[in-house]
Amino acid sequence: MDRLKIGIIFGGASEEHPVSVKSAQEVAKNLDTRKYEPFWMGITAGGAWKLCDGPGAGWEVGDDSHAAMLSPDRSVHGLLVLKQGRYEAVRLDLVLPVLHGRLGEDGAMQGLLELSGIPYVGCDVQSSALCMDKALAYTVAGSAGIATPNFWTVTADEKPDPELFAYPVFVKPARSGSSFGVSKVPRAEELAAAVQTARQYDSKVLIEEAVAGSEVGCAVLGDDLELVTGEPDRIALSHGFFGIHQESRPESGSENSTPIVPADIPVEMRRAVQEKARAIYRALGCRGLARVDMFLKDDGTVVLNEVNTFPGMTSYSRYPRMMAAAGLPLAEVIDRIVSLALPGRIR
Repeated sequence: MDRLKIGIIFGGASEEHPVSVKSAQEVAKNLDTRKYEPFWMGITAGGAWKLCDGPGAGWEVGDDSHAAMLSPDRSVHGLLVLKQGRYEAVRLDLVLPVLHGRLGEDGAMQGLLELSGIPYVGCDVQSSALCMDKALAYTVAGSAGIATPNFWTVTADEKPDPELFAYPVFVKPARSGSSFGVSKVPRAEELAAAVQTARQYDSKVLIEEAVAGSEVGCAVLGDDLELVTGEPDRIALSHGFFGIHQESRPESGSENSTPIVPADIPVEMRRAVQEKARAIYRALGCRGLARVDMFLKDDGTVVLNEVNTFPGMTSYSRYPRMMAAAGLPLAEVIDRIVSLALPGRIR
């Protein structure tokens, strides 16, 4: 039986480039090469595309790498690889975009894949863009009856009045991920600096009330009514806020946080978190997979925090841990999300 030709795209020209490379390395360890023939497409931090042997050290400059691109021409249906001054076409059956953040998880890559006509894993253009913009995600989720934090948006030229808010608040880029540019602001005089920090990552900034409660998350896999959830986790914080990707050695653990999976909350609360995660996933139109982050308040209310449409797959990432706790190792997760994206399913 012929192996499925899968283009695996990783890296990317965003602040989450290193996280994406680590996710791809973990995918490589768990990809069943008896079923799949991988074509590793690395995107450098500068935006150059390279076909390489894998996401190992030196993939950007290795002798095995070739300049390449994903063709938007449906008659090519795959990659154009530059070899000896000529482009050669490589037909792909499917693309797995192991990309996080801007230009990978925000609908841009999904739009290119739609033009190419190649089936791909994960959320479509609309749901990717919607979930990436926290203000829009809150608005849509709120209209579906899902609890969200109170929030205010700040445009590029706006100077918010610090006296309008009850502190503490969180200030974050509206369209970024992995806590890049996020600040917890305990007092009014620190607001302006926090807004400037967030603007390093996005011109649109969110000011959000601090929700009193536990930070919990739930991995979701599937389409429409056929959804599988992992075991929810809880982030145990000693201080500050969860931002493991900003730490120098995240593989060794975090200096202020510990993900506990399954979450050390009552069983009925774990089930409520899973049910709310499925409701959020459906309300925002997600497909394939996503990690839904929430707050669990003392009165049992579950409040949306954010949705990651292609969550981290690193050795220390929450999504694979939550799925593994539910009996689905990463190799099986890969099989399932690939199967969901194969032709014949209505997206």
